[in-house]
Amino acid sequence: MASLWSSLERDVFNPQSKKLLETICVWKTGKKKKMSILCVVVDALKPVQPFLAKVKVDRGEQYKIAYRWPLAELKLVDGKTLDQASLDFDLHFDKVYKWTASSSDEKKTFIRCLWKLNHRFLSRAIKFVNVPSCPVEGRQRPQEDRKDAPETESQEELSAYQEMTPKEAADVLRLMEEYEPLVNNSVAFAEQLSNDLHVLDEANLRAIISSEKQVTKLMSSIDEALAEVARVEETLQVYDELLGSVKQQMDHIHQENSLLHHILSNKTKLMDEILFLTTHLDLGKEHCEALSRADLSSPSGLKACVAAAEALSGCMNIQIQPGYRKLQAVAEQLIMFETLRQNFENSFISHITNIFELQGNAQVDALMNPFDKLSAPSHSLHHEELAPYTPLTAWLRNANPVLFSDLPKVYAQNLSRLYDREIKAFFEQAKMLLLGRRKGSLQEGLEKPMVMGSRQHPRWSLPGSREGQEDTPDRGNVIKMLEQVLRELQPLCTTEQQFIEKFFHLSQNTAELQVLELPASKGGENMASAEDPPCTKPRSQLEEPTTRLLSEIFSSLEPELRGFLDVCNKTHPFSCLQVLVTLSDSVFEMWGSSSAPPSSFLNTVLGNMLLLAKSSFNKCIGTLCKEIKEAKAPSKLRGGILPSVSRFEEFVNFSEEVFRTAQRRGELDKAHLRLASSVFSSINSLSSANLKVNTDMVMMENFHHIHCFLCQKKIQCLEDKKREAKQRYSEHMEKYVITYLGQPLEKLNHFFEGVKARIAQGVKEEEVSFQLAYSKQELRKVIERYPGKEVKKALETLYRKIHKYLSPEENLLPVVWHAMEQELIRQYQELEDLIQRCYAGSGITMDFTMADLLSYFNSITLSSV
Repeated sequence: MASLWSSLERDVFNPQSKKLLETICVWKTGKKKKMSILCVVVDALKPVQPFLAKVKVDRGEQYKIAYRWPLAELKLVDGKTLDQASLDFDLHFDKVYKWTASSSDEKKTFIRCLWKLNHRFLSRAIKFVNVPSCPVEGRQRPQEDRKDAPETESQEELSAYQEMTPKEAADVLRLMEEYEPLVNNSVAFAEQLSNDLHVLDEANLRAIISSEKQVTKLMSSIDEALAEVARVEETLQVYDELLGSVKQQMDHIHQENSLLHHILSNKTKLMDEILFLTTHLDLGKEHCEALSRADLSSPSGLKACVAAAEALSGCMNIQIQPGYRKLQAVAEQLIMFETLRQNFENSFISHITNIFELQGNAQVDALMNPFDKLSAPSHSLHHEELAPYTPLTAWLRNANPVLFSDLPKVYAQNLSRLYDREIKAFFEQAKMLLLGRRKGSLQEGLEKPMVMGSRQHPRWSLPGSREGQEDTPDRGNVIKMLEQVLRELQPLCTTEQQFIEKFFHLSQNTAELQVLELPASKGGENMASAEDPPCTKPRSQLEEPTTRLLSEIFSSLEPELRGFLDVCNKTHPFSCLQVLVTLSDSVFEMWGSSSAPPSSFLNTVLGNMLLLAKSSFNKCIGTLCKEIKEAKAPSKLRGGILPSVSRFEEFVNFSEEVFRTAQRRGELDKAHLRLASSVFSSINSLSSANLKVNTDMVMMENFHHIHCFLCQKKIQCLEDKKREAKQRYSEHMEKYVITYLGQPLEKLNHFFEGVKARIAQGVKEEEVSFQLAYSKQELRKVIERYPGKEVKKALETLYRKIHKYLSPEENLLPVVWHAMEQELIRQYQELEDLIQRCYAGSGITMDFTMADLLSYFNSITLSSV
């Protein structure tokens, strides 16, 4: 029951500010299956009014009040019988309710609660029949309790044991000390104590007899007080009866006042709802006339239509209760609003569609600029014409989203025709300005592509060379014209994007795509992974509302731009570098610009063009690398710089000039590495070529030239190639010096090479002279062939030969001659050392000394100055 009590208080009565006094589980007599709960409840706040509530449990085990009666309407409580075992009882309101309790204790407790409330709040207005007398039960229990109290106390006194207190123990000790002589004689001691007690009793009786008069007086005072209390109780009973009737009257007045308050509150709420409906569902006559006329041609009529449409939306968007729609006046008003809305929607759609068609059929010639000035068409007049209708498009989007969704498509279909004509004329003019020709000769110029390896351009010509300047536009004109085209396209696309986003109220967040997420790349890094914008994603991922519209409006932009880039690439062999740099810089500058929001559609188109330009650039570099690798040395080549090295140098100079101000150069670094590897492979292939000069000399000069060139350019990605060129240059110079130094002392070198071979085979140094081919006599014969004059003459011949074949532009003669001097001195020291070790004591020496060699080289150097 405790859980039932708490559940009822928490879920049912506490939210209603009621206090639960008693509960009883009952069912209608004869229908035990349908059990209910009767609850006696009073108001938690004053004035207190008791009532009886019937609570039922629904299928979800939730308690709900099924019915309730004010307790003042209860007339009779019939307990059916005085037998305590009976569970039936009746409650007489205007109707008699017969109940059966679940237990006799609950029935008795419930009826007692009703009896108490009847005496306290209802002035005994309820009659109780066939029930035990509650007051008698309440009074009998105290009397019975008082009757049984003395017996219980006596039994407790007899059976209780109380320990002596310290004070009592001290008195007993003091008494025993006083009668110490008699303590040993217990009989005499007990008689003495008995005599003393008898004396004390007599003294007490005398004191009581002397105070009898005072006790009598006290008892009379108590009787008077009891009589006075009885008179006060009678008076209070009369007052209580009088106040009971007053309380009933006050409760009745309070009920009437609460009903009046409810009536007034209901009237106020009804008036508020009526005012709400008449105020918010009332559309002015001027607005109705404006929507009916739908005058969208004049500014005043358009302004009136905008105001009327907003007022109509305000009336139709008011949230009203579903029941109000069943009212005839409200239903008629809503039908009128819907009719006005549909008629005005049809009129607005028809009018704005006519404007779209007129703009799409506009003439291009009236919008174009003179031939010598390239400028993209401007649609500011068209946008200004449509701007006043922006509020109505917003209204249509909220009022009828399905009908509004077709409006941007109609706009794109009509405007795309105008943009197609304008964009084609714009690029036609750009091509003519690029080639410097009129319209009649444009097709002829395009039919003669100026590609690398064609008759129009020699195999090794560059745009900057004299050979490639005939009938070729200025190479800077490609960059200028392409930059001009991109500068004109950016405001065209950006303005159109801003207009359609504002006019059709498209989401700006979905239109701004992350087209370029480009981290800075290091030198030599693959640009395809670091610089490519994610515009290469499938088109389906980019189909946002704004992008879809712009793609349809500018459907001819990408093909025309692709054709213009083809013309730019055909102006000269390496114009693809200029196109790549210009496109890359334009895309990055456009995306990084904070002055105006970038056009996501234009960024996508330019990203695709950038990928196309990279592909053309890679094809060009691949063709150039193939030509360099497959290039054959001229049959009459006598030394100097190879054509492939000169080609590489010219390409690097041209490309560095083009990429000098570029923001990204990853693709160029990759191309430089490919070309450098091809040039190195081309130089290495000379070893098997049939040349009239020393191969090491040609390779030495070319690697030296490449090393000096790379040192001058300071290109970060070619640092490894620069070090490799220096290493190869040193290796081939060493080979060249050793090869040519074998000619002045050829037989002497052959002799000592045999000596070193014998030593390597295990012959002792002191025993070499006993070998027949390497005896002292053979050594003297070889030394006699190389006197000082012959050595000097051989060195002079060697100097003239080196001077003849080394190219003067590299100026390697002093370096090579000094290297030969150092190598010859080293050989001389090595030969002297071998003579001292293998022919010790023979007195054999060469005809010239170290000083003679130095004087020979010094005289030859001075004579050539």
